[in-house]
Amino acid sequence: MKQQQPPPLPQSQPPSLSGGGGAAAAAGVGAGAAAAAEVNAVANAISLAETAKSRPPLYPKPKTPSFDKDRDYIGFATLPEQVHRKSVKRGFEFTLMVVGESGLGKSTLINSLFLGDLYKNRTVPNVEERIEKTTRIEKKTMDIEERGVRLRLTVVDTPGFGDAINCEDSWRVCTQYIDEQFRQYFTDESGLNRRNIQDNRVHCCLYFVPPWGHSLRQMDLDLIRRLHRKVNIVLVIGKADCLNKTEVRNLKERILQDLEDNHIQLYQFPECDSDEDDDFKQQDRELKASIPFAVVGSNTILEVAGKKVRGRQYPWGVVNVEDAEHSDFIKLRTFLISTHMQDLKDTTQDVHYENFRAQCISQISQHALRERGKLKRDSISSTNGFDAAISETDRLLLQKDEEIRRMQDMLTQMQEKLKQTHLMEMKKNDSVIDV
Repeated sequence: MKQQQPPPLPQSQPPSLSGGGGAAAAAGVGAGAAAAAEVNAVANAISLAETAKSRPPLYPKPKTPSFDKDRDYIGFATLPEQVHRKSVKRGFEFTLMVVGESGLGKSTLINSLFLGDLYKNRTVPNVEERIEKTTRIEKKTMDIEERGVRLRLTVVDTPGFGDAINCEDSWRVCTQYIDEQFRQYFTDESGLNRRNIQDNRVHCCLYFVPPWGHSLRQMDLDLIRRLHRKVNIVLVIGKADCLNKTEVRNLKERILQDLEDNHIQLYQFPECDSDEDDDFKQQDRELKASIPFAVVGSNTILEVAGKKVRGRQYPWGVVNVEDAEHSDFIKLRTFLISTHMQDLKDTTQDVHYENFRAQCISQISQHALRERGKLKRDSISSTNGFDAAISETDRLLLQKDEEIRRMQDMLTQMQEKLKQTHLMEMKKNDSVIDV
């Protein structure tokens, strides 16, 4: 069968210059222009479609996983991404305890670390109030968001620590608070609803050492000795700009020697993996060598050599807080926030809380054994009492039976005697009649 050819497209004709065919020429020109415009539109549409096919899309569709048996992967490599998305959505929590006497720059350092102001309404007590000053607990919470990651920071401050004349029991409030948080978490974990447990456990304790001492004081040793098995302790030398480099080095050596002599163990840095890069290993070695951290805090912005830095202005110059030559502030912030925050939380969970949990379970087991032994003893005593009561009843019954038997014997004897008496009287009567 012969195919029909499509009719040829009309070609546009140039306008006629003759006057007789003006109207027809105008009509022909209009029809030709419309047909040409339609042809150009179709051609442009075809060209755009071909270009779209050859060009990759701006927003490609997600690839549908194929169920081909010959593929060389399974798909569990996306697990880190799933954990990351879930963790970012849930957010993170971190609790930091700050311990040290007044005047060591604790509040300034915390504000410098987290770029906030947690102590807006703070009041400094006078001398009369410090005479009978007692240690108390103050909690301050703030929500921080950085690059889409939310952190709920809780700072536990201990105002009054070391400010009283008698500081023998200054450690007691700190240890009681840490134990209470462990106990509350253990109670929530042992309950029925464990879905939304709030973690208020102390993950790290920054203990401030004064720079004017030659080493650790007895008050410092008492607190650290009672806390080093309950919480991660990080020693900080406050206001380190009071000392030069040689004095700072000597003070650090004496502090570490005191800790070793008293068998006190601070937070232990985890060992670097063999696959870590050299920069991270070098940074980890520098952090380990900097303990205890000699820090300087400041919330004042100063301009030095055309650059704005946070520092402290003195008549002889400016102490740059973020300069590693002036202070260990950058190393402390790197350790506490950037590199070891999660390890501090893991150590709290896996070591300190597990020790507390094991002690609680042991105490509960011992209490249950004591209660069980008490119930057993009570049941035995009650059984013995019941047996004694039964034996007493039997004895009374036997006595009654004996009395009844004795009375029956007596009655029998009386009846026999009466019978014999009656027979004797009858014989006597018979003898009288015969006479």
